[in-house]
Amino acid sequence: MLTTSDFKRGIVIKLDGAPCLLIDVTFQSPSARGANTMVKTRFRNLLTGQVLDKTFRSGDKVEEADFERHKGQYLYADGDRGVFMDLETYEQFELAAEAFEAIRYYLIDGVEVTLGIFQEQMVSVDPPQVVELAITDTPPVLKNATATAQTKEATLETGLTLQVPPYLEVGEKIKVDTRDCRFVSRA
Repeated sequence: MLTTSDFKRGIVIKLDGAPCLLIDVTFQSPSARGANTMVKTRFRNLLTGQVLDKTFRSGDKVEEADFERHKGQYLYADGDRGVFMDLETYEQFELAAEAFEAIRYYLIDGVEVTLGIFQEQMVSVDPPQVVELAITDTPPVLKNATATAQTKEATLETGLTLQVPPYLEVGEKIKVDTRDCRFVSRA
């Protein structure tokens, strides 16, 4: 059992029988005497993907979820679902279409990911923070461009489109931040 004093970002607790990842935790001390400290949390239900808020009193106890993180590998897309393999047990899992849609553009065959396992079922997949992808389509390099920060749209090998600097050409590999879908640097 965990108490509210153990709460911090990244912990997975069990609420209403579902694993919930704590995204944000804030402690609020009351101004009235004798009142309990309030612990405000924002969490993501790993089964449904919902982001919810809940307030606990200081000292409340919650159950820690039977949640494990394993190294995994993206194998291939099966229609609108993704197929992943646990690198420890070599067991294969399918990720539902809704959850796969959010990460599909960052995955190429063989990339290592982190699998979230709850009660022997895969409930989440975390792609690496930075992935290397090749540019397949972009306008030509602009000659004599001004010194202002200009960007152009590029399409990557996975179908992802994003803004990149004007000096990049088709065939170059770039690094992309998967948290906010932005160009980081050349690979």
